Amino acid sequence: GLIDDSVGKVNDGSALVHKAGATMGEIVASVQRVTDIMAEISAASQEQSAGIEQVNQTVVQMDETTQQNAALVEEATAAARAMEEQAGHLSEAVSIFVVDEAEVVAAPRVTTPAPRAAAPAAPAPAAPPARRTAGGRPMATELADGDWQEF
Repeated sequence: GLIDDSVGKVNDGSALVHKAGATMGEIVASVQRVTDIMAEISAASQEQSAGIEQVNQTVVQMDETTQQNAALVEEATAAARAMEEQAGHLSEAVSIFVVDEAEVVAAPRVTTPAPRAAAPAAPAPAAPPARRTAGGRPMATELADGDWQEF
């Protein structure tokens, strides 16, 4: 008995050691899997960080562009206001001139598809011939009354 009992206990102990070795092998494999998963998480985190940095740079560029656009809009608004003010001043300056309604002839409108070089100045319209006296000189009253108009 005692030997058989000792052999049984040694066999049981040997089986337990073998079982413990297998469990330790499983633990090592599990630790390796956890290490691999952590490495994948680390790599994914680095990729995500790089992507977030790119998004951040894009947002900064968009902000700069938005600020530039806002500045351009302000400049355009200021230019439009200045043009409006200048148009008002021009209108006031031109309003002092009086044109006889009977002599106003509308200028023909010419539409051009694209801008072109400035055309040479048109010659001034010829003045109507003045009536002359018997001596060949213009009549003084006609020159005084017909050619000048008071503003």
